[in-house]
Amino acid sequence: QVQLVESGGGLVQPGGFLRLSCVASGLTISTYGMNWYRRAPGKERELVASISSTGGRSNYLESVKGRFTISRDNTKNTVYLQMNSLKPEDTAVYYCNALRFSWENYWGQGTQVTVSS
Repeated sequence: QVQLVESGGGLVQPGGFLRLSCVASGLTISTYGMNWYRRAPGKERELVASISSTGGRSNYLESVKGRFTISRDNTKNTVYLQMNSLKPEDTAVYYCNALRFSWENYWGQGTQVTVSS
């Protein structure tokens, strides 16, 4: 059974930082592209960051470029999202996603990130 378990969310003040982790079990992430999505209240889900299976290529939502960094440790079957200079508009539930083919598309349960003073 495939599981993606996110952690690291919480309440942080504007300008602060958080590091999200996503630990996978039941699959080997080294053959998967890994992604972080988020869904803010009343908004559509959006792709925040993605990283290729080898980690050699990453892409970011324009609004988080320069503030967020996605990384992966295939030896730990874990992907990370370092979030710096957080803004209130970053408040959302953040989801980890593992994608290899359309039929191999897995999601975590999400972790809440709240940026507020």
